[in-house]
Amino acid sequence: MKNIYIIGVGLIGGSIAKDVKKLNPEITIHGIDKNKNHLEDALSLKLIDKKAVFDDLEKADLVIVSIPVDATEMLLPGILDNVSDDALVIDSGSTKASICKAVENHPKRRNFLATHPIAGTEFSGPKAALEGLFANKTNIICEIEKTAFKLQERALTIFKIMGMHMRYMNPEAHDKHIAYVSHLSHISAFMLGKTVIEKEKNERDIFDLAGSGFASTVRLAKSSPRMWAPIFKQNKSHVIESLDEYINNLSKFKAAMELDDFDFIFSEMENTNHIKQILNGIQ
Repeated sequence: MKNIYIIGVGLIGGSIAKDVKKLNPEITIHGIDKNKNHLEDALSLKLIDKKAVFDDLEKADLVIVSIPVDATEMLLPGILDNVSDDALVIDSGSTKASICKAVENHPKRRNFLATHPIAGTEFSGPKAALEGLFANKTNIICEIEKTAFKLQERALTIFKIMGMHMRYMNPEAHDKHIAYVSHLSHISAFMLGKTVIEKEKNERDIFDLAGSGFASTVRLAKSSPRMWAPIFKQNKSHVIESLDEYINNLSKFKAAMELDDFDFIFSEMENTNHIKQILNGIQ
């Protein structure tokens, strides 16, 4: 494998580039990004070796698509049109059903592997790229049986060298579960931030009073709306389902407060403390 093309050289694409380059300095990494500043940053940071365009994809051994999910859904068929019969195309999107459906009947469906590395930060762009971001993280792979076996092996070799653990799911199950453990978390952070910002208009010192608890809870509200709005749109039904259950729990909590039922509140919090065991070991 000599030529890797990364479409979208931001946090995820750039971090993959860092790991791949460290593992094999002889590989040439080409960057494609509609943001010219991102390409210049990626070059200066040595995340990529060269700038490229879509017509160059015919030379690719591996194409990594790391752009917002709506753009992936739209561009993926054309990407597959451009690659050779021996090339592997991987995406890293946080939704899978719509993306998989977009290429389900494509003549080169066997060249595509749908993946979702569960890793990231609240920052974006090439400057946010981190070496080792994916070490000990889970990589969800969907519909692996639809990818050519030799290309499966190529991908799994790269993922394992990068230190990722594999989990296999169908696209619909992925989108349902990720709505609860990821998408709902981001909505909660955005709406908490919104609530505090609106209150801050009248109480200027509220941020002076905010401690580390607020900062950690609202951290995800720093994430890119350009990336997250399409995710919510693509996963609308599952996100609404998770919101309904979340709002129901908040309503019960509020009702208990109004009734001075603090035994109920204590019990709810005590039962939820079990999350410590569930999350034990997650970095």
